[in-house]
This record gives sequence, structure tokens and C-alpha cells, in this order.
Amino acid sequence: LPIAVIELKNPTDPDATLRSAYNQLQTYKNQISSLFTFNELLVIADGVEARVGSLTSGWDWFMPWLVVEDEKDLRPPLELELPTLVNGLFEKTRLLSFLRDFIVYHQNGDDLVKIIAGYHQYHATLEAVDATVYASGEQGDGRIGVIWHTQGSGKSLTMVFYARVIALHKSMKNPTIVVLTDRQDLDNQLFATFSDSKDLLRQTPKQATERHGSPTGLRELLTRDSGGVVFTTIQKFMPSKDENRMPELCARKNLIIIADEAHRSQYDFIDGFARHLRDALPNASFIGFTGTPIEVDDRNTQAVFGDYVSVYDMKRAQADGAVVPIHFESRIALLNLDDDAMATIDEEFEEVTEGEDTPDKEKLKTKWATLEALVGSDDRIANVVDDLLSHWDSRLEIIDGKAMIVCMSRRICVDMYKAICARNPDWHSDDDDQGRIKVVMTGSASDPEDWQGHIRNKERRNRLANRFRDPKDDMQIVIVRDMWLTGFSASSLNTMYVDKPMRGHGLMQAIARVNRVFKDKPGGLIVDYIGLADPLRKAVLTYTESGGKGEIVLDISKAAAVLVEKHGVISTMFHGFDWSDYSGSDRTARLQCLLNAQNHILGLEDGKNRYNEAIYLLNKSYAIAKTTDEAEDLRDDIVFFRDVHGRLNTRSAAARDPGEIDSAIRQLVSDAIQPGEVIDVFEAAGLKRPDISILDDEFLAEIQRMPHRNLAVELLEKLLKGELRQRRKINLVQEKIFSDMLNNVLIRYRNRGMDTLQVIEDLIELAKKMREASARGDDLGLDFAELAFYDALETNDSAVAVLGDEILRTIARDIAKIIRSSTTIDWTMREEVQAQMRVLVKRILKKYGYPPDNAKKATDTVLK
Repeated sequence: LPIAVIELKNPTDPDATLRSAYNQLQTYKNQISSLFTFNELLVIADGVEARVGSLTSGWDWFMPWLVVEDEKDLRPPLELELPTLVNGLFEKTRLLSFLRDFIVYHQNGDDLVKIIAGYHQYHATLEAVDATVYASGEQGDGRIGVIWHTQGSGKSLTMVFYARVIALHKSMKNPTIVVLTDRQDLDNQLFATFSDSKDLLRQTPKQATERHGSPTGLRELLTRDSGGVVFTTIQKFMPSKDENRMPELCARKNLIIIADEAHRSQYDFIDGFARHLRDALPNASFIGFTGTPIEVDDRNTQAVFGDYVSVYDMKRAQADGAVVPIHFESRIALLNLDDDAMATIDEEFEEVTEGEDTPDKEKLKTKWATLEALVGSDDRIANVVDDLLSHWDSRLEIIDGKAMIVCMSRRICVDMYKAICARNPDWHSDDDDQGRIKVVMTGSASDPEDWQGHIRNKERRNRLANRFRDPKDDMQIVIVRDMWLTGFSASSLNTMYVDKPMRGHGLMQAIARVNRVFKDKPGGLIVDYIGLADPLRKAVLTYTESGGKGEIVLDISKAAAVLVEKHGVISTMFHGFDWSDYSGSDRTARLQCLLNAQNHILGLEDGKNRYNEAIYLLNKSYAIAKTTDEAEDLRDDIVFFRDVHGRLNTRSAAARDPGEIDSAIRQLVSDAIQPGEVIDVFEAAGLKRPDISILDDEFLAEIQRMPHRNLAVELLEKLLKGELRQRRKINLVQEKIFSDMLNNVLIRYRNRGMDTLQVIEDLIELAKKMREASARGDDLGLDFAELAFYDALETNDSAVAVLGDEILRTIARDIAKIIRSSTTIDWTMREEVQAQMRVLVKRILKKYGYPPDNAKKATDTVLK
């Protein structure tokens, strides 16, 4: 029963990467699916780095495993990852525990997704279980502790794993688990996660729909003898009108309260919900889960729940690739008020509130109401929408994904929607399953008529959520006030436009919506239209004072500074090279400039590798800073740099088929020159297209005359390596000989041991020798297989001297014949077939008197 498949790559092979190992696993899944029938874990490693994922994990969800015994045992930097992963995850006791309790299946649209715990989730769960057993025991005080796992790192699933393990723990005697939130939408989202995991939990969670009076009332669900997972908001713990205090519902000690992000509502022990909760469940034990602690040193949370059980902060989450960085861009839309309008505002306020009772009128006349009126003015919304749409168009040029707009009231949400759809009418649709933009908000029949189209029940909102989570769905933008700002996750969401005052815990939760990992997403972006810099600074200060490490948000100016720095690095590499007219030139001139630029970079010491490294960092910073003035100023240069990168990194051409060669070299040209257009680079480089073979004399002579010598070396290297890859499949000995010769030439060239002209001559000479070697079979009267075996035997000088050329040819023919007759489809996998083939080869060698001391080596080479 193969429960794990581990694909290892050679760390010294530049082409053998973690990504290639991942790709190979996908191929195995298609070609030998029976290997994965019982699969639980997939591991990829290249000797230095190692990652683990599930059968359905995409590339972005293969994660490191960085601890062995517990979280305090975090692997030091610069230490090999594979030993830690093997010793940490595949140790027998931990592996059995992992297989039993830490793998869950969730439905994602039409796909069933297999999810495995990360190391932080696994160890946090075990630590929390130990703390629970103590806290609920005779010596405990009911305070289990706090699990602080940063937003986006799988906190909800950690709760599921914890609930699974604690529910089955013998000493807990079938506990009842109460999952507590202070928001209905958060309660719904968590309930959905637990419901999807009911097979792992071995029970179906129940959600309290009211305080009491029905089978799904809170009091009815909690008056049980044992077991069960109950979801409720803390607000349901309230005495009835005829009760002075909350009655006791359950006095058992094996009752566990999981509180998620319920910071403020958990602290009022005098006459608040926290008091009512403890009156109802006096002997319960409490564990808190938080992604964003908001008190200095988080004193209140720890006072209620106990000390930290596990901390997985921003620094570790980003280092592990569990979340992506969040960047911050300020584009504040100013509130321009003219003096005449200000002079009449009080008078107009009296008119619009005429008929209201004085206390109600004073409630309306609040700072928030005034600000909402100013922020939601028609002119300001129009300005914000114009800027937002322009900004979003720029984002879409460089990164696919989705956006969320956060407004401060439902009225502004609706007005924002109208303004956007007025500019893009085709984005609107009354059908929930159609349309590029939607408003997600609650409401009632008493709301204005033009709001009604945006007010949906829970089922319809869930359908919108599924559309928004689907990267392929054309629902691209959502407008919200409060909904989807907590607990909601859409991996492809990369941009949040905020036009609502927020602070503290709410602000930290909201901005974390954009930090989910997704494909090549370099980071999330928060675009501020309202002035969040100071609240964000205070929230970050609180975070760090609570012990959190790592930057919560990065000012976009930092990405712009990196962009400018990397632009400078690449510009320095082009010192003395003029590309100033590149963007304004015609197609032919741009192509010529690219050829010259490629030749220039290849002429630098280790130029190609240095350039690739610099362009990678430039691209990452540009994807974030695209909308800044610095990026706009450098745009033409960046287009040029990217086009050169595309030319330098074309895939190697296949050696034998001239049509394939032609096609591959055409791909050297960047799409940015003329999207979709195919350009004949042979012609642009002054070369005639080879008619018969890449190695014919006429073509080699043309390469020798190329004015771009570094480009000629690069081209020859690609062609020869392609030829060698083909040769390896049919003649291992020849391939080894010529590979060594090619590497020797290239090493001397790159160490500056020979000039470019000399290396071109040496490579052309090597190409001719390879062509001549291919023709030897005709001269010897051998086909390609017989020639391969002949070369395997001929490597032994004493065999040639003793037997002579004619007998070696006879041996080669006999070996080819016997090999063809004895191989089966699966011979490379079956040791008994290989053993039989070895016996047959040795018999032939012995028959003709091949030197016995070299027979074993010859046999091994033949089999290879």
C-alpha cells in the first residue's frame, strides 16, 4: 500500500528543480494512476529544499515541514530541509497520527480537494490537546490557552483538526465542543468548514439558530449528556425577559469552548455576554483562536484564555509560503468642501430630519453620519471610481485576479456599483450567475427599491461566494461593507480598495483577505482612499508589542524602491549599449536591437545567470508597484528588459528536425514585439534556414560568419546540446564522449581561457565530428542499435587489439539481435528480465573470446 510517493532530484543538475519534480508527479498520476490509489502524501526534494503536498495540491500548496519534535525545534536557516521533513513527518508514531487525524476532504465546486495539515497546524493541535486535558482536569482552571496563527494560514482547519483529536481523546470522555464567534457571518463560514469535515469529525455539527424554543435552539442543543459540536454566536447567551441571570445549561467539565476572533465580547465579566456564558457553562474550558491580537501584550485575551499554546506569526507564515506579503498604496480621495455648502449644511440637516424626535435627531447627527454623507457624495464617488477603474486596468495588465471594494455604508456600496456600471454597462447583470461585478450585503424589504437587487438570502450569497472563489469565473469585482471581511477566503483576490474607516482588529482582519497563496501571485495590495495609514500604524504597533514578528504590510513605495534598484542593476549590465529608441522603432529595428542586446549580455561574465536573477526581482517588484509614478517612468525600459529576458531564455531546440529548430528559434522573440506574430529569426540574424540538418557544412559556415559572436556561441551550444539529448537515447557511449568534449570547450570559454572566435571554431569542429560519428554506422554496415553496442565494446582497447574490428561488429549484431528478442515492455522494471539479459550478453562475449576482465563493464554498458 504505497501511502507516499517521494520524487528526488539531483541538486547539481540545473534542470532538476523542485518544479520539475512536481511536474513529474503530475505525469505519474496520469500514466501510473494505480500507484496513487492509497496515496496520502507527496514529497518533492532536490537535496537542499523539500516540500510536501496532497494528491490534489497545486504547485503553490506544496509546503515545507520545518520541525521534528515540536514547534520549539524549528529547523535553523541554511540547514537541509529533507532530513527535517523525513524525521519530522515520517517518524512512525507521528505518521500514524497524521494519517488518522490530519487529512480532510472538501468539495471545491465540482472538484474534491484533499487537504493535509501543515507542520504548524499539526503541532499546534497536539500542544492544544495536551493543554486541554490539563485545563479540564482536577488541577486545571479551565483556561486552555491561545492559538495565534496569522490570518490566511489555515486557522479554521486547525480548529477542525483540534476538534477531531480532542473529541476522540479517551480522557475527555466524549466531550461537547462549542464553537463561538461574535459575528453571524463568521459563524456561518466556520460552520460550513466544519460541516465539510464531518467525516473526519465523525459527527455532524449543529448550528444554533436561536436562543431557545426549538430543536435548534442554543439551550436545547447544550442540554445533552455528551458529544456533539455546536456552533453559536456569543450574543445568544442572554437571559430571557423573565430571568435575572442566565440559567445553568451544562455543568460537565468535559465541555470545550472554542472562541474564534471574539476579542471584545469575551471580556465583560460583570454583566456582559462573557458573564452569561460562564453562568450557563460553569465548568467549561476555553481555548481562543486568533489571527490578529489587538491588545498590547494581548493581556485581555490571555487573562480569559490563558497563555499562548502556539504562535505562527507573519514572519514564519511568509517564510513558509503559507501567505503572501501585503502591500499598501495610499491614493486618498480628498473631501473638498466649499464654504458656501458648509454654511448651509446645518440648515439643510434640520429640513431633512423634520418630524423626527429630538433624541433620534441627535443620534442621526453623529460624526459617522456626517462622514458617510461626505464620503458618499456623488462627486467624490465619481472621482474614486475613475481612479479605481484606471488602477484596476493597470493591475490586470500584469497579474490576473480579483478585487474587493470596501465601502462605509450600504448606500455607498449601491452608488459605487451604479457609477462603475455606468462606465461599463456590460459588467452588470440581474442574474446571480452572470455579471462581472456584484454587491454583497444584507438588507430587508423595507430598504429602498434600488437596493433590493443587491439583497440576497444566504443561499444566493453562497452562490456568489463560489463564483468569486473560482479563478475562471468572470465575476471579478465585489463591493462590500462588512460581509466577507472576516473568515472569507478567495485565493485569487489580490487587490482591496478600501473607502471605509477601520482600525485595530477589524482592519487587520479585513486586509488579510488579500494574503492568500495563489499560483504566481507576488503579493496582495491594499489601496487606501480614506486615510488608513495612522490606524494601520497603531494596529501594527499592537501586533509587534504582542510578540508578533514580520511586517504586516509593506508600503508600496518599498516595492517601487526595489524596482528602481533592480532597474539600476540591469541598466549597469547594459553599460555602453544604447536601447533608447527601442520602443519607438519599427518591428525590424526592434528585433535587431534584441539580437544585439542578447549578444551583449552573453558577452558578460556569467551574464545570462546574473541577468535572469535581476529580472526575476524586477518582475516581482513591478507586479506590485505597477501603478506608481516610478513604474510608469521606467515602463519603456522594463518592456525592453523583459523582451531581452524572453530572448535569452528560449527553450533548447530539438536537434534533428529542422522545422522544430526553426519554430523554437522563432520563440526567441518576445510577445511584446507583436503579440501572436511569428518572426523568422534566422532571416533577421542573416542566416539561411538549414534544409537538411543543423550540422550541415553550409549552415555551420553561416554561423561562423555571424557578426554577433556571443549569440553564435549560444546558438551552437543549444543546437549541440539538443543533438546530444537525442544521441543519449540511442548511443550512450557517443553521447558521453561528445558531452565531455562540449563541456570542456564551454568551461574554457566561460573561464575566459579562449576568445569567442576560437570557441566558435571549436564548437563547429565538434559539430562536424558528431556528424561524422553518426555516419559511421553506414561505413561499418551497422544500424543505430548495432552501432551503439559496437561503441560500448570498442571502448576497451585490449578487446580491439585481440579480436579485431570484424569480430566486434559480429558481436554487436548478435547482441542487438538477442536484446531485441528478450526485452519486454516492462523490462526496465523487472530485475529477473534484466538478469536474464545479462546472462545472454555474457554468453555472447564469452563465445567470441572477449577479454574476461572487461566483460562485466561491457555488459553493464550494454544494459545501460
